Amino acid sequence: MTEKLHIAMLFGGNSSEHDVSKRSARNIYDAMDKSKYDVTIFLISKAGYIMNPEDSWRVFEGEDEDPIVAAAMAKLNTKDPLATIKNLGALEQIDLFYPVVHGNLGEDGTLQALFRLLQKPYIGPGTAASALSFDKDLTKRILNQAGVRNTDYVLLTDQNKDDYTYESLVAELGTEVLFVKAAKQGSSVGISRVSNAEEYKAGLADSFQYDYKVLVEKSLDHPREVFISVLGNEEPRVSKIGGVVLPDSDPDVWYDYNNKFVDASGMIFELPAELPEKLVTEISQMAIDSYKALGLVGLTRMDFMLDSDGTPYLGEPNTLPGFTNISLYPQMWQVSGLSYTHLIDEIVNYGLAEFERNAKISYDFVSLGEEHVGEKKYNADIAE
Repeated sequence: MTEKLHIAMLFGGNSSEHDVSKRSARNIYDAMDKSKYDVTIFLISKAGYIMNPEDSWRVFEGEDEDPIVAAAMAKLNTKDPLATIKNLGALEQIDLFYPVVHGNLGEDGTLQALFRLLQKPYIGPGTAASALSFDKDLTKRILNQAGVRNTDYVLLTDQNKDDYTYESLVAELGTEVLFVKAAKQGSSVGISRVSNAEEYKAGLADSFQYDYKVLVEKSLDHPREVFISVLGNEEPRVSKIGGVVLPDSDPDVWYDYNNKFVDASGMIFELPAELPEKLVTEISQMAIDSYKALGLVGLTRMDFMLDSDGTPYLGEPNTLPGFTNISLYPQMWQVSGLSYTHLIDEIVNYGLAEFERNAKISYDFVSLGEEHVGEKKYNADIAE
């Protein structure tokens, strides 16, 4: 009998998507082939501390998180510089980390850097690719360099935001409806659809809660949102395309946090979406080009918007996409012929393969020997 792979699954986190992560982790855990994997659960609290497996399991099984975490924190020496990750030492063996932490910590490269420091394999993109893809501004810069179509935007910071008004941004971007987005947030958190100066002011205040960089994007004409799942390392492949149809009764409705994770009863999910073959080919290639340009591996969901004339624009990549009952990443693979359980297997295998690939990179350590310092000439007159 083949020895089981020891997996440490992390969920929760100190981001606005904490509860989304809980739902994703539950579904992934339930879909895992327990004949192959020995899975230990670690909750990352809302304050960013990794809880021990016993307390993590209680939360995972539905007990109230806050009193469990409070009791654990009372016993923890928070002055210990390793206090936030101390409980990872509860396991004697970890063969692979499986982060199911959306947003901050999970998708911004932080956990990935920790796994690399611990010299352990993990699923999903690496440190740099995660950080780039989590920052909407940096993502767009890379996409523009790679020639991948995306919507025009203006970057605001806490230092230049007063230089812009709603009216000036409308004039620059060319649409009265604008989207105000925190640069480093996911799942439509910190995003507002605005169509007047009052809404713009409120949206800006909301976005600046989450980041010091805010994007103001032009809107598209009656856009349609479609999604495609990407899987793989050096030779990634894509799923069939999924789509979301918003209610026609309200023109101001858009695919926000509530529709994605709380109440999707008013949405119609097209799996797969009915699109012309030429458009499917274009979106698929844009997804692959973006995946490679950003240096992504493992898995990512690519979100697109179609203008009224059918022109596709890449919205953003999601490097650790949701796996809730509403989430589209696993559903798009299911309609493409890949079951939930086999999808998890592939994600795990790609994580192991990427670790082995990176292990082949050489690092030279050259001894400096004795230091010889040249003559120094001080130009006192110039310095004054």
